[in-house]
Amino acid sequence: MDKLLPEQLVKSIYQQLLPRLKIESINPRNPINVSYLPQPWRLLGKGNYAAVVYHPDYPEYVVKIYAPGRPGFEEEVEVYRRLGYHPAFSECLYAKDNFLILKRLYGTTLYDCMHLGLPIPKQVIRDIDEALDYARRCSLHPHDVHGRNVMMHQGRGLVVDISDFLHLEACSKWNDLKKAYYWLYLPVLCPLRLRVPYSTLDIIRKSYRLATSFKTSYCQLVLRLTRFKYLKR
Repeated sequence: MDKLLPEQLVKSIYQQLLPRLKIESINPRNPINVSYLPQPWRLLGKGNYAAVVYHPDYPEYVVKIYAPGRPGFEEEVEVYRRLGYHPAFSECLYAKDNFLILKRLYGTTLYDCMHLGLPIPKQVIRDIDEALDYARRCSLHPHDVHGRNVMMHQGRGLVVDISDFLHLEACSKWNDLKKAYYWLYLPVLCPLRLRVPYSTLDIIRKSYRLATSFKTSYCQLVLRLTRFKYLKR
C-alpha cells in the first residue's frame, strides 16, 4: 500500500506526532478522548477506537491513529487493500505502527447536513448505494454505515468509515437511514429547510440505538425459546 508521500510528513508523524500524542479509549461505545495533540497538528474527527488528525502543511492527507489497546488496525488495512480505488472511498497510502495515512475526503456528513439544513439530493444516496455494492463485490460486508460515516460533497455521496467492513453480522443502519430519508426527510424536512439541533439528533441516535438493542435482544430470546421447545419434544 505504501505510495509516494511527502517524506517530511512521515518524519513529522514519527518524530512529533506519535511521541507526544495522548489518546485514550475509555468506553468502546463512546468516542475516544484526545487529551493532548501537539502543534501544528489538528484534530479532524474522533471514533470509538481511533482519532483522525491532519497537518496544515499537508491538507490532502489525514492520519488515523488507533488508541492503545483497541483492535481494528489490521482489519482496516485489509479493507482498504480489497477496495483498491473507488471515487466514493478514501485510499490507504501508508499503514504501519497502528496508524494509517489516508487520502483526505472533503465534504459534510449527512448528520451535519441535517443540523445545517443543507438539502441532500437523491444522487448522494444513489452514490453511497453504488459504493456499498462495489464493496460487496470486493468480498466485503458494509457495516455500521450511518449519518456520521457518510458525506456529501458537491452533490455526490462519499463513504468515510470502512473500518467494520469485515464484520459478517447483518447491519441495517444504512437501510433504516434510507427509509427515514425517503419517508420523512424528502416529503417533510427538506421542503421546510429545517435545521435540526444537535441535541435532537443525539436523542434520535440514542433512541435508535436503544430500539435496535431491544429488537436484537427480543429476537435472541425468541430464538432461544424456539430451541428450548424443540429440545423438549
